Amino acid sequence: MTERKTTVSSIIVRLFGSIWARRVVLYLFAIWCLFPLYWIFLTALKTPIQAMSRPPSFWFEATLENFEKVLADPAILDFFIDSAIVAAGSTILSLLIGAPTAYILARFHFKGRGDFGFWILSTRMTPPVAMLIPFFVLFFQLGLLDTHIGLIIAHVVLNLAIVVWLLRGFFSELPVELEEAAYLDGDTYFSAFFRITLPLALPGLASVGILIFLLSWNEFLFALVLGDSEVRTVPIGLYGFIGYQTIRWAELSASAALMIVPIIIFIVIFQRHLLRGLTMGSYR
Repeated sequence: MTERKTTVSSIIVRLFGSIWARRVVLYLFAIWCLFPLYWIFLTALKTPIQAMSRPPSFWFEATLENFEKVLADPAILDFFIDSAIVAAGSTILSLLIGAPTAYILARFHFKGRGDFGFWILSTRMTPPVAMLIPFFVLFFQLGLLDTHIGLIIAHVVLNLAIVVWLLRGFFSELPVELEEAAYLDGDTYFSAFFRITLPLALPGLASVGILIFLLSWNEFLFALVLGDSEVRTVPIGLYGFIGYQTIRWAELSASAALMIVPIIIFIVIFQRHLLRGLTMGSYR
C-alpha cells in the first residue's frame, strides 16, 4: 500500500512538475482572468437587443453605436478627470506618508514598534463599510463632502496600510551598510533616507504607487457615499447605467471598456517597474 501511494505521488509530482503541465495551468488561469475582459469588449460591440439575447451570440455584425452614445455624453470626460485627480492625489499622498513610516518600521527598533505596525495594518482589516458613517459625519462637519480632497483623504486611509507593509519589506532588504557609511560621512537620518535609501527603493515605490493608483481608480463605495454631483468617478458613472427596472448592458460595457483602456495602457507602459518592484523583495 505504501509503495502504491509513493508511486501515485511520484506520478503526480512528475505530471505537475513538467514544464508543459505548468504552461497548461498558466494558460487556463490566463483564460480565466481575461475572459471577463473579452466579454466586456464583445458586449460593447453589440446592439442593445443582441446584448440581451439568450443564448448569447458570438457571431454578429459589430457596431460602434454604444461608444458613440457614451462619448457623446459630456459627463464621461468629467468622470475620467475626477478619477484621475482622486487616484493621483491619493497615490502621491499615500507614498509621502507611507514611505517614511515604512522606513522607520524597517530600520528603527523602539518600544511599541509592533503595536504601531499592527495598528496601521488594522486600518486595512477593518471593513470599509464600517468607516463610512464616521467619514461621512466628519467630512460633513469639515465641509469635505463631495470634494476631491475629502475622497483623496478617505482613499489614503483605506490604502495606507498596503503602502507601509509593502515598502517595509523593500526597505528591509536594502543593505543597511550604505546608510551607515552615509552617517560616517556626516549625513543625518533624514538626508541619508532621501539621498541613499529612496533612490535604491525606486522600483518598490513605483510598483506600490501603481498598485495604489489602480485601487483608487477602481474604488466604488467611498466614491458613492462621500461624493455627489461635484465629484463623480468612473465607477460611479458606470453605476448610472443601472436603472430601477432595466440595465443598459451594451452602453455599460462600452463605458467599462473605455474605463479599462487607460489602465491597460498604464500597466503596459510601467510593467517593467511593476514587475521589478514586485520581485524586488517581500517582508518576512
